[in-house]
Amino acid sequence: MKKILISIVLVTFLASTASAEFSKVGSSGAQFLKIAVGSKYQAMGEAAVAVANDVYATYWNPAGLAEIENAEVSFTNVNYLLDINLNYVGFARHFEDVGVFGVSATVLSTGEQEITTLEEQDGTGEFYSATSYAVGVSYARQLNVQFAFGASLKYIGERIHNETSEGFAVDFGTLLYPGVESLRLGVAISNMGPEMTFSGSDLMVSYYEDDDATNPVSAELRTNPYELPLMFRIGAAYDMQFAPNSVITLAGELKHPNDNEQQGAVGAQLAFNEMFFIRSGYMLNYEEQGLTVGGGLDTRISQNTHLVIDYAWQDFGRLESTQRFSVGFTF
Repeated sequence: MKKILISIVLVTFLASTASAEFSKVGSSGAQFLKIAVGSKYQAMGEAAVAVANDVYATYWNPAGLAEIENAEVSFTNVNYLLDINLNYVGFARHFEDVGVFGVSATVLSTGEQEITTLEEQDGTGEFYSATSYAVGVSYARQLNVQFAFGASLKYIGERIHNETSEGFAVDFGTLLYPGVESLRLGVAISNMGPEMTFSGSDLMVSYYEDDDATNPVSAELRTNPYELPLMFRIGAAYDMQFAPNSVITLAGELKHPNDNEQQGAVGAQLAFNEMFFIRSGYMLNYEEQGLTVGGGLDTRISQNTHLVIDYAWQDFGRLESTQRFSVGFTF
């Protein structure tokens, strides 16, 4: 079994390395899949592959779901750039001797914009909007005290006015606990899937053969297929006792996207009494993103239920900043 698991990790790493070697900057589509969720992890600079241990692990590293002891549900709203909004909702539950199952949904939406043409550059009076979404199911299991694995299957769709595109993708992740105090190592690869292509009624045109305007032939314009934003992550996290009731978590991560240069992230979290949290991080080799800060609250609202509230602020350089809020329950 160990040989099989090691082989899976090696294949995952080699696939990611190969994709990065032949990657082209800005060549992939479905970019909403790169907008991270879970304000806790944005506040830590998105250094999350070895840290995510709640329902948001469906995005960062599905193996992290294995640390859920009962059930969790969470919601995140991302107030993104240019009046773009992204909402995420996820639910996960642990089943004794089986593992943890999770479901999640991500929806990105834009406001309506007026359609312009070459002839009517001030607007036609008609409007269009764009929507992207991903719905996924996940599974994770702790195989032994040192190793956990997880996987997700996602259905992805995009719509721009009357044109749509759809496809499937798979995420895979592992968590390794080498036995060195609280150290854990995470590896994940996200958005592995076939290319997607747009089609729709606006691509239907009339074609006239041999300049005969009296006998049109129906035809459809073809659009170029686009790749999904494949992402490989590898990172580590470590907890240190700061005071009798305080713990500092340090995290670092390296990222291999198929449509950009290598990137990195470092982050830290200071927890007081497992109730109050202060977080910060920095994103490395990003064009605009850099400093991140935030905080959180985990409070008991009944005997078996906790309310979790997280906030994150991200610097986007010339594009100013974004704010993210997450609310969840553990029960």
